[in-house]
Amino acid sequence: MRTLFYKVLFMDSQHPPLETLQDIKRIMERSSRFISLSGWSGISAGICALVGAWVAQSRINQYLHVRRAHDYDESNNYVLLMFDLAQIAAVTFIAAFITAFIFTWSRSRRNGTPLWDTTVQRLAWNTILPMVVGGIVILHAISMGYYTLVSPGCLIFYGLALVNASKYTLGEIRYLGYGQLILGIINLWVVGSGLYFWAAGFGVLHILYGAIMWWKYERKS
Repeated sequence: MRTLFYKVLFMDSQHPPLETLQDIKRIMERSSRFISLSGWSGISAGICALVGAWVAQSRINQYLHVRRAHDYDESNNYVLLMFDLAQIAAVTFIAAFITAFIFTWSRSRRNGTPLWDTTVQRLAWNTILPMVVGGIVILHAISMGYYTLVSPGCLIFYGLALVNASKYTLGEIRYLGYGQLILGIINLWVVGSGLYFWAAGFGVLHILYGAIMWWKYERKS
């Protein structure tokens, strides 16, 4: 980094001072922030979330149909429903993570920036910590039978993770975090619509964010 800094600082006099300062700013930003986060990562993650929400809603509709058709206790089917929904959520998360990683890795190669350095480690730590804490809280809520807290809890802790991580990547990601927080807080009072809020936060907002980031940073390239 120091070599690049001096190379820009002592470039020939044909470069205007403002351009020189902008080059220095870009070098400093690249050294302290992970700027290769791809807009396609957000779009792909949002699509995975919407597909997962559709599959989950289909499974819930199937459970409700069976419950209406029988008068006996459906407690076993309810447990099976929760297990299936957990599996759907896990598969959705894995698919979103893999596709987001592929697009980010591809952009990182094009930009010539490392995919794993001190800055990325800080980004990962500041993102993972709130999500792990949130996961523990949500698991405890499930064990206590507070299923209505699952969706808002996911949105709120994920929003906190994004806002916390925005210091080490593109600053616009904090606005995605604010959107998740707002949806999560509203969902605390709108009981019974958790899947729709989940789809709006993890699906629609991700797609909108990814499209904006692609248009702003990747369209010309």
